[in-house]
Amino acid sequence: MDIALPVPTRQLYTYALPSALNLPAIQIGERVVVPFAGRQLVGIVLATNTSTALSADKIKTVISRVSEQYPLPPNLVTFLTTLSQYYHHAIGDIFQQALPVLLRQIEAPDLSYQTRWFVTESSEEEALSAIGAKAKKQLELYQVIRHNQTGTSWPELRTLGFVKQQLTALQNKALIEEKEIVPAPFHWHESDLNQDNRLKLSPEQAIVVSALNQSHQAFSCHLLDGITGSGKTEVYLQAMEKTLASNQQVLVIVPEIGLTPQTLSRFEHRFNVPIYLHHSALNDKERLDTWRAAYRGHAAIVIGTRSAIFTPANKLGLIIVDEEHDASLKQQDSFRYNGRDAATLRARQLNIPILLGSATPSLESLQNAMSHKFHYHQLNKRAGNSVQASMSLVDVNHEHLTAGVSETVKQAIADTLKRREQVLVFLNRRGYAPAINCQECHWVADCQRCNKPFTLHQKDQLLVCHHCGNQKRIVHQCQQCGSTRLAPVGQGTEQLEQHLADWFPEHSVVRIDRDSTRRKGELTKLLQAIHNKEHDILVGTQMLAKGHHFPDVTLVVILNVDGALFSFDFRAAEHMAQLLVQVAGRAGRASKPGKVLIQSQYPQHPLLQDLVNNGYRHFAQQTLAERNFARLPPFGYQVLIRAEAKYPSYPSKFLMAVSQLSLDHCQLVGPIPATMEKKAGYYRYHLIVQSEQRKTLHQAMLQVIPFLESHELTNKVRWSVDVDPLDFSW
Repeated sequence: MDIALPVPTRQLYTYALPSALNLPAIQIGERVVVPFAGRQLVGIVLATNTSTALSADKIKTVISRVSEQYPLPPNLVTFLTTLSQYYHHAIGDIFQQALPVLLRQIEAPDLSYQTRWFVTESSEEEALSAIGAKAKKQLELYQVIRHNQTGTSWPELRTLGFVKQQLTALQNKALIEEKEIVPAPFHWHESDLNQDNRLKLSPEQAIVVSALNQSHQAFSCHLLDGITGSGKTEVYLQAMEKTLASNQQVLVIVPEIGLTPQTLSRFEHRFNVPIYLHHSALNDKERLDTWRAAYRGHAAIVIGTRSAIFTPANKLGLIIVDEEHDASLKQQDSFRYNGRDAATLRARQLNIPILLGSATPSLESLQNAMSHKFHYHQLNKRAGNSVQASMSLVDVNHEHLTAGVSETVKQAIADTLKRREQVLVFLNRRGYAPAINCQECHWVADCQRCNKPFTLHQKDQLLVCHHCGNQKRIVHQCQQCGSTRLAPVGQGTEQLEQHLADWFPEHSVVRIDRDSTRRKGELTKLLQAIHNKEHDILVGTQMLAKGHHFPDVTLVVILNVDGALFSFDFRAAEHMAQLLVQVAGRAGRASKPGKVLIQSQYPQHPLLQDLVNNGYRHFAQQTLAERNFARLPPFGYQVLIRAEAKYPSYPSKFLMAVSQLSLDHCQLVGPIPATMEKKAGYYRYHLIVQSEQRKTLHQAMLQVIPFLESHELTNKVRWSVDVDPLDFSW
């Protein structure tokens, strides 16, 4: 039999199965334990009764079957095999990543059923009296548990921002109880739909839902291009109704964990069905619970980040990908797949519809829509009484800047705060300052492993390399001339937060970035505080850019966007435009009008002028025309081959050998040093292979990869193949 093993080789391994182990007959997708290179590994059976040219004495024997439970479904095996072929990645590693950690082990995992929380038989009046008026979070927690008749799991409650103390307090008051449930296949009831907050669809929204309902039992890909605040989530919710009513499952992919709480909250308020989560903040047991619930058909809705696409939902009827343009959907290490593209492939193989939603669709999806490969739907009006915020450019060339903020912006913030409205200040650079240097000799504190400046984190009194994670205590003396005149260079969110607090001392300032939300549940807690108007000024990175609904934010300020205007990366303009529009979309989402100020040293730049005056769609059309002229994606296809080593000559020689190959109908760019040539002590080069035909490019890779695997330097360099790359900065 052929078995996929979790090793970095692109092949299957042949083993013999003793007849004693073949009762009952082994299935494709089942896990087995085999000997490999002096150790035991768990592999996945992909073929049985296979023939081999190997002599019998060279074929090793399967040691044992891990379990007859949970063999991978045939459709999932087919899906993962196709991904291996498309992304030219080791098949065993792909199957390894698709399995929960606890199913990759030889030891049997804990298969006890997940406990869920239910309210006790006490009346609502008794509960309100026992909780008291001051314990608002306990009351909110009680209402969440009471609403969900199928029970609420701890991962769901934790994602919604609750803590164990609140849960324990309600349990001690005998208002809630914990029960272990035996999952049963999900079955829809009319009472599972909450009509109270179901909104009436606009004509544009109704067309999208109708189109999805008409293609209910067949593959079709729908691109929902809706401006920020146009009600895309309501379309998702109403599109899900028919799928759930058919007792089928829905898979919802969000780009990052930060969007999970509000998505979960909206879905739980609409549907009284079992909802499960899948993301990196869950522990191994919780992820196994989600995997098993989807496998057995107990989970009606699974919400997760990109790897949720591997969830074995055996009754899947609809896939929704929110913020389909987001770069977070592309994995940038190991198995470099694109979650959006993988989701589309899975929907096609399962013959079910898929809905891709975004206010700033990727150019690949837009081109597919305009060439009629996708159904194209537009939402051009904001929901309710809100209107799109007005965008203005602030020329900082003739203004005095303090901490990177102009006087015009400071005055606009002051005016907004006087009206008791909230302000969002966006700066996509965390830390206090991007560097520190000596005022005497201009020495800069560099990370020796990356040859890049350390970022100053004033609050933690640390210098941190944001590239490799290296850190050390703040230095107070120049290591070149001995001077103590060291000063920060540039601005980060930490510095911006400090200055805004000094300028507006009567108002609360909150910072949301990876540093301030490191602790579990902290992001949910901060977002809730913003909704409760506990903070007036929001400072943040791109964590605040997507999907969040802040009804009282009427002014958005965007700082430091100029870097992307002159980037080497042909995608930089697209990514910057998407980020600008997404951040701008946080303003004026309720009835109050919104305003967006963009600071720039190049306010006359054609890209900025096009975005501000004509909007994202016009910009996208212009950019697609330029891409078509240059035959760049989506009008051409690319593979990025990366190589890195401790010695700078190795990766360049390695890739130079590839560039000498004769690859028909392909163009090669490189090898060239990566934008950041040294990282964590490794020197890095890359080579781009591109072609106007996808098939031609994949045929070339079938020639390139065996050459790389057999090259004399292959064991001296770390190399990888990235199909359809998004990030060239590496």
